[in-house]
Amino acid sequence: MIRTALPAEVADVVAVHARARATYYPDGLPQDGTDWSAIWRSALTRPDGRVLCVVEGGRIVGLASFRVPEDTPADTVALFQFHVDPDHWRHGVGSALHAACVEEWQADGRRTAVLDVHVDNVRAQGFYRRQGWVPEPAGPGDHHLRMRFVLPGE
Repeated sequence: MIRTALPAEVADVVAVHARARATYYPDGLPQDGTDWSAIWRSALTRPDGRVLCVVEGGRIVGLASFRVPEDTPADTVALFQFHVDPDHWRHGVGSALHAACVEEWQADGRRTAVLDVHVDNVRAQGFYRRQGWVPEPAGPGDHHLRMRFVLPGE
């Protein structure tokens, strides 16, 4: 089932986020003082954003956070977070979640989506490419790769 994540589920959301991110940091997640609970709590309660989650067996196993940022055209949405619990990779969870995002974006009149993916996260980059995302040129020393997705027209 794919639905809107609830503020009361912030701990479960943070746990999926941490498990997925840990896979592309060879030395473990950076301990930089980021309060991910606060960040996710904000995302879950923003009136101008959405957090979708995939629930299987009563447990959140995937999530996507998106909104229209202030510095982009109104028809462009930014996908800020997209994570699937590593135990559920290659089972269709990510593809189903991505399709649900696209459906929401189309219903909201969006024409383009953008995201930034960590340069070392080649698995995610491959997933996004298979979904139709196209990378933009990266500058030397960039830690993230910007990717763009043109939503299918009617």
